[in-house]
Amino acid sequence: MALSGYPRASIEAVLALSPPPRESAVLILIHPVNGTDHTLLMRRAIYPGVHSGQIAFPGGKREAEDPSLIDTAIREFQEETGANTSGFEIMGQLTRIHIPPSHTLVTPVVAWAPQLGSLRPDPREVDELLDVPLPELLRDDILFRKPIRMNVDGSDHMVVYWDVLGETVWGATALMIAELRTILGHPIRPTW
Repeated sequence: MALSGYPRASIEAVLALSPPPRESAVLILIHPVNGTDHTLLMRRAIYPGVHSGQIAFPGGKREAEDPSLIDTAIREFQEETGANTSGFEIMGQLTRIHIPPSHTLVTPVVAWAPQLGSLRPDPREVDELLDVPLPELLRDDILFRKPIRMNVDGSDHMVVYWDVLGETVWGATALMIAELRTILGHPIRPTW
């Protein structure tokens, strides 16, 4: 079963789609809190869309004024969280992911900040920010399966998800976490 909950086409096949998917980017920020690295997730606000209420990394669609997808990720992070992003250091990018329900091609950008500072989440886009210790994401006992109702067709699909601080993290964000774990030397080891 795909970790995302959706069958995945190759990036080449996705780029050949007509119309092409809309580009977007998310920012996976790593920052220390009391000597432990953390990352920031958010619960999206409730709205009439396919990603309503889901847990995700801050990010969104590329705008015409964004010189690059890295700029998109930083701009969206700043808009959604209210963070001062001037001290962020870009570490790299993860594998691009096509999200079929919203027909977007997402580039996950990884950044480091020596401190996060104060946050002022945008209530129109963010219901809650979740500052997650990285050791929580690296645990081997947080990967599960359950049926989730897909907003696209209203049917239930059995999906694999991460239980992160009691929150269900699935779909593209689950794929990003899986790749981040592998890069950090903690590949997926399901307990089921």
